[in-house]
Amino acid sequence: METLFDLRGKTAIVTGGSRGIGLMAARGLLRAGATTYIASRDAEACDRAARELSAYGSVVPLVADLSSPEGCRDFADEVISRVSAVDILVNNAGAAWGAPVESYPVSGWDKVMNLNLRAPFLLVQALLPLLESTGTPGDPARVINVGSIDGLRVPLMPTYAYSASKAGLHHLTRSLAITLGPSGITVNAIAPGPFESKMMAATLKEERANLERVAPLQRIGAADDIAGAVVYLASRASSYVTGVVLPVDGGISLVGAG
Repeated sequence: METLFDLRGKTAIVTGGSRGIGLMAARGLLRAGATTYIASRDAEACDRAARELSAYGSVVPLVADLSSPEGCRDFADEVISRVSAVDILVNNAGAAWGAPVESYPVSGWDKVMNLNLRAPFLLVQALLPLLESTGTPGDPARVINVGSIDGLRVPLMPTYAYSASKAGLHHLTRSLAITLGPSGITVNAIAPGPFESKMMAATLKEERANLERVAPLQRIGAADDIAGAVVYLASRASSYVTGVVLPVDGGISLVGAG
């Protein structure tokens, strides 16, 4: 039990790691001992997050724009230039867009789909040799995709591309789990409910009391809830777990549509 959740000696990558759920995940990985690279489009925000996270362990900020195939490739090349193996890849970077169905813009649809669904696939593809080099049957390399409970149920908000992209990411997780298992790589996802984040700020301002009321556990998520789920999926404790979509939502996804 002393080593079951120990990530010392591991190298982790967290996209979108400068804020919100990505920051929570990175903090958990660092506290468990992993050297952690965080990526963000915003260099200043990434550096600021790295300074905060450095209290918990070895963290390296990297600037990355994953909205295009070229940006994904450039980021992967930067990682490859710095490390010879990747033990944990957390695909967290994402975007949302809300608009009525009759006026939902193609630009918004493409932005969300490209970042939420295409980028995780391209990063797995580009970093596959580094993941394969470290995974063993007893301690596989890990891909952890950050989905959403909106990919498990139909939300009431008009975020068509977001919910579709997260449902797609959940299914991509299952498909990659089958493909990459023989290479010593597990692929799992978490499906967070409401947490304090920039993406959720407006919703929480208006609906926090209602969300807490309908949640079976009567609260929104806390940072340690994400940290615990991610460290579990990154550690030896989950070595025999792959293709799973784990709701981290206080039971909200059990009570029906948004």
